[in-house]
Amino acid sequence: MNQADASHVICLDNISWIRNGKDILHHVSWEVEKGQHWAILGLNGSGKTTLLKMITGYEWPNGGQVSVLGNLYGKTNIPELRRSIGWVSTSLDDKFQFRPSDTALEIVLSGKFASIGLYEDIKQKDLDQAIELMEKFNIRHVENQTVASLSQGEKRKAMIARALMASPKLLILDEPCNGLDIYSKEELLTSIEKMMTQSDGPTVLYVTHHIEEIVPSISHAFLLKEGKVIAQGSKKATVTEPLLAETFKVPVSLEWENKRPWIRVKSQQETMKAGT
Repeated sequence: MNQADASHVICLDNISWIRNGKDILHHVSWEVEKGQHWAILGLNGSGKTTLLKMITGYEWPNGGQVSVLGNLYGKTNIPELRRSIGWVSTSLDDKFQFRPSDTALEIVLSGKFASIGLYEDIKQKDLDQAIELMEKFNIRHVENQTVASLSQGEKRKAMIARALMASPKLLILDEPCNGLDIYSKEELLTSIEKMMTQSDGPTVLYVTHHIEEIVPSISHAFLLKEGKVIAQGSKKATVTEPLLAETFKVPVSLEWENKRPWIRVKSQQETMKAGT
């Protein structure tokens, strides 16, 4: 692979993407360094998914350069590079709906081969790794249960454990708490937080529009609105009332509790009072 700056996990240099005459991404530059974990925030349609597709090589910018894990796109083997990138989203859940008899353990093991289902011989070291990951995500007790019988939270944990089977250097969690009840969400966030505190774990990109999901180990935030960068940088510098209000198009009140941000939408009376 062609090597770019190896000190950066991601380096986007002035990338743009235009579709049907509309700017989906507009001159976006962004650097992610080793040891950082980022939240990517923005409304639906802000360009978050397109940004992820650029990073994973499924879309190509109209202008600018993309470098991931020290590899400059256009001069590297993208399919080979993707082996170092894990991506967990609800669309992955959908693929396993057609295999309702697969067990949780089989789901996790399939991550070793990036396959939907198991078609390869399983070695003992792979089995040991899968069981260790299931223990870390507190789902060892459901290893023999089928996909159809898993709760949404258990299924999401299994999908993240599956992504970690390949020991990725970059892990994208695309709205992992979508559809979860409050208990399952907090349990999953606890597992994600624990994963991010491990020194040998992957760099994490956490995509959401729910601010309270920004757990303490997420160090930085990237705010996107209509394809343009509103702000990027350390969490405390970017997750602020004015920047969130601009990103989400509503006035908000922000509080920090247990090293996590919590917001509420300001009432019309509060907004009017603030303007006087």
